Amino acid sequence: MAQRNVPITRLNKFFGAEDFNLDVNMGKEWLHGDMNFTLVLYKVDRTKTNTDDVYGETTKDSIKFHPPMEFKAFVQVSAPENKFLGNSKLDQMEPGNIRISVYQSHLDELGVDIEFGDYVGYYESETRVRYYSVANDGRVVSDNKHTYGGYKAFYRTIVGVPVNDNEFRGL
Repeated sequence: MAQRNVPITRLNKFFGAEDFNLDVNMGKEWLHGDMNFTLVLYKVDRTKTNTDDVYGETTKDSIKFHPPMEFKAFVQVSAPENKFLGNSKLDQMEPGNIRISVYQSHLDELGVDIEFGDYVGYYESETRVRYYSVANDGRVVSDNKHTYGGYKAFYRTIVGVPVNDNEFRGL
Protein backbone atom coordinates (compact mmCIF):
# COMPACT_ATOMS: atom_id res chain seq x y z
CA MET A 1 0.00 0.00 0.00
CA ALA A 2 1.40 3.40 -0.96
CA GLN A 3 2.01 5.93 1.77
CA ARG A 4 -0.20 9.01 1.52
CA ASN A 5 1.45 12.41 1.71
CA VAL A 6 -0.85 14.96 3.27
CA PRO A 7 0.34 18.57 3.14
CA ILE A 8 0.54 20.32 6.47
CA THR A 9 -1.62 23.43 6.17
CA ARG A 10 -2.38 24.25 9.80
CA LEU A 11 -0.23 27.41 9.84
CA ASN A 12 -0.30 28.32 6.14
CA LYS A 13 -1.71 31.80 6.65
CA PHE A 14 1.42 32.91 8.52
CA PHE A 15 3.96 30.11 8.14
CA GLY A 16 4.69 27.46 5.51
CA ALA A 17 7.30 25.13 4.10
CA GLU A 18 9.50 27.95 2.75
CA ASP A 19 9.59 29.67 6.15
CA PHE A 20 10.26 26.36 7.89
CA ASN A 21 13.15 25.48 5.56
CA LEU A 22 14.64 28.98 5.89
CA ASP A 23 14.58 28.86 9.70
CA VAL A 24 16.02 25.34 9.83
CA ASN A 25 18.81 26.27 7.41
CA MET A 26 19.67 29.40 9.42
CA GLY A 27 19.78 27.29 12.59
CA LYS A 28 22.03 24.73 10.93
CA GLU A 29 24.33 27.49 9.69
CA TRP A 30 24.64 28.82 13.26
CA LEU A 31 25.18 25.36 14.75
CA HIS A 32 27.59 24.02 12.13
CA GLY A 33 29.45 27.26 11.46
CA ASP A 34 29.50 29.26 14.68
CA MET A 35 29.14 26.64 17.41
CA ASN A 36 30.99 23.82 15.58
CA PHE A 37 30.39 21.01 18.09
CA THR A 38 31.74 17.89 16.39
CA LEU A 39 30.96 14.42 17.68
CA VAL A 40 31.88 10.97 16.40
CA LEU A 41 29.23 8.29 15.98
CA TYR A 42 30.29 4.67 16.44
CA LYS A 43 27.27 2.90 15.01
CA VAL A 44 26.79 -0.71 16.02
CA ASP A 45 26.53 -3.04 13.01
CA ARG A 46 23.61 -5.11 14.17
CA THR A 47 23.89 -7.62 11.33
CA LYS A 48 27.56 -8.51 11.99
CA THR A 49 27.43 -8.39 15.80
CA ASN A 50 27.21 -11.81 17.46
CA THR A 51 24.49 -12.10 20.07
CA ASP A 52 23.52 -14.73 22.61
CA ASP A 53 20.64 -16.97 21.46
CA VAL A 54 18.86 -16.82 24.80
CA TYR A 55 18.90 -13.14 25.82
CA GLY A 56 20.32 -11.43 22.73
CA GLU A 57 23.28 -10.12 24.76
CA THR A 58 26.79 -9.56 23.42
CA THR A 59 30.22 -9.64 24.90
CA LYS A 60 32.47 -6.59 24.73
CA ASP A 61 34.66 -7.99 21.98
CA SER A 62 31.85 -9.39 19.80
CA ILE A 63 30.28 -6.00 18.94
CA LYS A 64 31.05 -4.91 15.38
CA PHE A 65 30.84 -1.31 14.21
CA HIS A 66 30.32 0.61 11.00
CA PRO A 67 33.13 3.06 10.19
CA PRO A 68 33.09 6.06 12.58
CA MET A 69 31.27 9.13 11.30
CA GLU A 70 31.53 12.75 12.42
CA PHE A 71 28.39 14.81 12.84
CA LYS A 72 27.48 18.24 14.16
CA ALA A 73 25.11 18.79 17.06
CA PHE A 74 24.51 20.99 20.07
CA VAL A 75 25.96 19.43 23.22
CA GLN A 76 25.06 19.80 26.89
CA VAL A 77 26.94 17.75 29.47
CA SER A 78 25.29 17.40 32.87
CA ALA A 79 27.26 18.12 36.02
CA PRO A 80 28.89 15.05 37.60
CA GLU A 81 27.13 13.40 40.52
CA ASN A 82 28.53 11.92 43.69
CA LYS A 83 26.72 8.59 44.25
CA PHE A 84 26.92 5.82 46.81
CA LEU A 85 27.65 2.32 45.52
CA GLY A 86 24.63 0.24 46.47
CA ASN A 87 23.91 0.27 50.21
CA SER A 88 27.54 0.86 51.13
CA LYS A 89 29.11 4.06 52.36
CA LEU A 90 31.55 4.06 49.43
CA ASP A 91 30.92 7.01 47.18
CA GLN A 92 31.95 7.45 43.59
CA MET A 93 32.00 10.53 41.38
CA GLU A 94 30.06 9.73 38.20
CA PRO A 95 30.41 11.84 35.04
CA GLY A 96 27.21 13.49 33.86
CA ASN A 97 25.04 12.40 30.96
CA ILE A 98 25.23 14.10 27.58
CA ARG A 99 22.27 15.69 25.78
CA ILE A 100 22.78 15.93 22.03
CA SER A 101 20.41 18.05 19.95
CA VAL A 102 20.81 17.25 16.26
CA TYR A 103 18.91 18.38 13.19
CA GLN A 104 17.10 15.46 11.57
CA SER A 105 17.94 16.87 8.12
CA HIS A 106 21.67 16.70 9.02
CA LEU A 107 21.36 13.00 9.86
CA ASP A 108 19.43 12.47 6.63
CA GLU A 109 22.16 14.24 4.62
CA LEU A 110 24.78 11.96 6.19
CA GLY A 111 22.62 8.90 5.58
CA VAL A 112 22.84 7.81 9.21
CA ASP A 113 20.47 7.18 12.08
CA ILE A 114 21.45 7.19 15.75
CA GLU A 115 19.91 4.29 17.64
CA PHE A 116 19.74 2.96 21.18
CA GLY A 117 23.04 1.23 22.03
CA ASP A 118 25.25 3.15 19.59
CA TYR A 119 28.28 4.98 20.97
CA VAL A 120 29.16 8.65 20.63
CA GLY A 121 32.56 10.21 21.23
CA TYR A 122 32.80 13.81 22.43
CA TYR A 123 36.14 15.62 22.56
CA GLU A 124 36.40 17.28 25.97
CA SER A 125 39.86 18.60 25.07
CA GLU A 126 42.47 18.11 22.36
CA THR A 127 43.69 14.93 24.05
CA ARG A 128 40.63 13.60 25.93
CA VAL A 129 37.61 11.88 24.37
CA ARG A 130 34.70 10.82 26.55
CA TYR A 131 32.49 8.07 25.20
CA TYR A 132 28.77 7.76 25.78
CA SER A 133 26.28 5.01 25.07
CA VAL A 134 22.97 6.13 23.58
CA ALA A 135 20.27 5.52 26.19
CA ASN A 136 17.48 7.53 24.50
CA ASP A 137 17.62 7.93 20.73
CA GLY A 138 15.07 10.75 20.67
CA ARG A 139 12.71 9.15 18.18
CA VAL A 140 9.57 10.69 19.66
CA VAL A 141 9.54 14.16 18.15
CA SER A 142 5.82 14.92 18.08
CA ASP A 143 5.92 17.17 21.15
CA ASN A 144 5.91 20.96 20.89
CA LYS A 145 9.55 21.20 21.97
CA HIS A 146 10.79 19.32 18.89
CA THR A 147 8.42 20.91 16.38
CA TYR A 148 8.56 24.41 14.99
CA GLY A 149 5.44 25.98 16.45
CA GLY A 150 3.56 22.72 16.05
CA TYR A 151 4.31 22.74 12.30
CA LYS A 152 6.86 19.92 11.79
CA ALA A 153 9.50 18.10 13.77
CA PHE A 154 13.00 19.26 12.89
CA TYR A 155 15.44 17.95 15.50
CA ARG A 156 16.00 15.12 17.96
CA THR A 157 17.33 15.18 21.50
CA ILE A 158 19.54 12.17 22.16
CA VAL A 159 20.68 11.24 25.66
CA GLY A 160 23.89 9.33 26.26
CA VAL A 161 25.28 7.86 29.45
CA PRO A 162 29.04 7.82 30.05
CA VAL A 163 30.82 4.51 29.63
CA ASN A 164 34.06 3.45 31.25
CA ASP A 165 37.13 2.26 29.38
CA ASN A 166 36.26 -1.38 30.09
CA GLU A 167 33.10 -1.06 28.00
CA PHE A 168 34.26 1.07 25.05
CA ARG A 169 37.51 2.77 24.08
CA GLY A 170 36.85 3.81 20.50
CA LEU A 171 38.08 1.79 17.56
